[in-house]
Amino acid sequence: EGLTELSAYQVASIRMLFAGLVLMPFAIQSFKKIPKEKMGLVLVSGIIGNFFPAYLFCIAEIKIDSSLAGILNSLTPLFTILVGLLFFKTTINKQKTLGVMIGFIGLCLLFATGKNISFQNLSYAFLVLIATFFYGLNVNMVGKFLKNIRALDIASVAFASLILPSAIILFSTGYFNRSFTEPGFQMATFYSIVLGVVGTSIASILFYMLIKKSTIVFASMVTYGIPIIAVAWGIYFGEAISLLQIASFFIILAGV
Repeated sequence: EGLTELSAYQVASIRMLFAGLVLMPFAIQSFKKIPKEKMGLVLVSGIIGNFFPAYLFCIAEIKIDSSLAGILNSLTPLFTILVGLLFFKTTINKQKTLGVMIGFIGLCLLFATGKNISFQNLSYAFLVLIATFFYGLNVNMVGKFLKNIRALDIASVAFASLILPSAIILFSTGYFNRSFTEPGFQMATFYSIVLGVVGTSIASILFYMLIKKSTIVFASMVTYGIPIIAVAWGIYFGEAISLLQIASFFIILAGV
């Protein structure tokens, strides 16, 4: 809905900007509570876990449906396992290896179900995969290095640090040159703000809490609910989803 009147960079920038503004009052106190040696990791968590994915998802949804983006997001647990294996020395057994292979098969079938398969559309879908890789990297990093820091402290400082770069990008895209009296422009801005406040700042606090209270793989499994919600909203807004896409999603789900 935000992309109907705004560019991908504007939607993502508004999302990050308002996520940071909402949490700014908490960030002032949280900044004092985070150990100095952990501050760099908190800032990196904000960048790889929220900033980059926000732009990647918005750019991807210029060409792909939100339903497909939501389904691809369900690969986050697989990337959590792979990133843990490659970068965090997490042990992987035969069961996990088999799961990754099944999930990859589901991913390939999902791409094959597209009605208009083109290199361009596949490249935009690949942006979502990069975002899920960043999610998997962030989950591992938070779970290993930031376990003893409050979820609110991590989220508030991480998002507050993104206010300035988000505002600069938003300004450079010509957003403030638009007429704020246009109804379509107002609604697109409103949806982008909701995405930032509800779908980013509040959701991230809950997610960081879950990481701290459970294992990183279990926490990443919340992405299983995203495709269901994304497909439901997609259908509501007139997007089409085939039975083969649904079958592919369940194969991915079976793999994880």
